[in-house]
Amino acid sequence: MRRGAAILGLSGPSLTAWERPFLADYQPFGVILFARNIETPEQIRTLTADVRGLLGPDVLVFVDQEGGRVQRLRGPYWREWNPPLQTVTAAGPHAARAMALRSTLISNELRALGINANCAPVADIAGAATHPFLQNRCYGQDAQTVTDIARAIADAHLTAGVLPVLKHIPGHGRSGADTHHDLPRVTAPIAELDATDFAPFRALNDLPMAMTAHIIFDAIDPVYPATHSPATIAMIRDQIGFDGLLMTDDLNMQALSGDMASRVSRSLRAGCDVVLQCNGDQHDMLAVATAAPQMSAAATARADAALARLSPAPELDIAQLWAEFSDILGADAHG
Repeated sequence: MRRGAAILGLSGPSLTAWERPFLADYQPFGVILFARNIETPEQIRTLTADVRGLLGPDVLVFVDQEGGRVQRLRGPYWREWNPPLQTVTAAGPHAARAMALRSTLISNELRALGINANCAPVADIAGAATHPFLQNRCYGQDAQTVTDIARAIADAHLTAGVLPVLKHIPGHGRSGADTHHDLPRVTAPIAELDATDFAPFRALNDLPMAMTAHIIFDAIDPVYPATHSPATIAMIRDQIGFDGLLMTDDLNMQALSGDMASRVSRSLRAGCDVVLQCNGDQHDMLAVATAAPQMSAAATARADAALARLSPAPELDIAQLWAEFSDILGADAHG
């Protein structure tokens, strides 16, 4: 089956008269939902069912549901979550278990809506220089803590029938800039990066999907950010050992330069499998479809391997899971 090499954002809470034939013709690898696409549970179920009617029953519907600021599904219909770092801190030695429970509860909400892929866990290491846009989305300040918690989150998603997306490979924690607006540059030597920032991603290299970082690593490629850098993507594949489906972070971010077509082409030439384009703009979607008409054979094989990790949603005792989570968090049970 032909798949377009993209995951696309949609323009609103229902498919437009333009989007329906476009999606049916282009057949993107997946779609991603944002706040503009979300109103009520029934509306989302209708939207995801409509998407599957056009793209097939197994198409991936993504969302960013980390909890805290990066949380597309919110009250009154869905649980509100504290930022991940706040929950990790409150849970202390039980942080991995707490985040696994939280991820199971989140996954259960997603599957009930027809959403089967979540852009989590975040395996970036927080540091003093980490930009506030990322700082409290992280799980710790050392590689082992981050690895253990990210593994618990990823495994919980997989067990609950939702594919996790590991981000932001090969590491975003040293970024002192917000990639939505600026291009960060990391100057640390490769040996230091390998022992710290890259270590969680190496330990998690068996996960089915990962998202790139729009960051320049001077020690690898002083010209191009990871998303557009053949050298950095080769390092992700060869040294970090990640052989899952590699998707870009949102190509609309201003860390990247050039028009949409050039951003897409550079990403695919560098070695990314699919591009992520989130804003739902018709002009940008057409540019993506033209520049990324079809996934490569290697990308298709990785996509098939990722889809094979998608298990049926299990029966869960939500009350018991929430009770255990609440016992760990105590007064921070909204964590």
